[in-house]
Amino acid sequence: QVQLVESGGGLVQPGGSLRLSCAASTNTFTIYAMAWYRQAPGQQRELVAGISTGGITDYTESVKGRFTISRDNAKSTVYLQMNSLKPEDTAVYFCKARFQNLNYWGQGTQVTVSS
Repeated sequence: QVQLVESGGGLVQPGGSLRLSCAASTNTFTIYAMAWYRQAPGQQRELVAGISTGGITDYTESVKGRFTISRDNAKSTVYLQMNSLKPEDTAVYFCKARFQNLNYWGQGTQVTVSS
């Protein structure tokens, strides 16, 4: 069992930045592919960004060039740097760890982009 704890959410004005963190309670962090998802009210959860065990990254089209996912294996932590935030980025952001057919989710952190 892996526990994931997200932090770094909050209220930010359009055009601003936030950095989300997701700390994993495991000493085998390197075996997990990590990802960030988000879910806006009344909408399905969607994949925002992913990073493989080897550091290969992928992004949904709407965040390319604005968001950056990274991982620090020494700290068992994955990050999501979000720049040029837009109101449509408002959602609860979730972290996910995946190894083979095992998936673990964090509790989510709220990001609100509003003036």
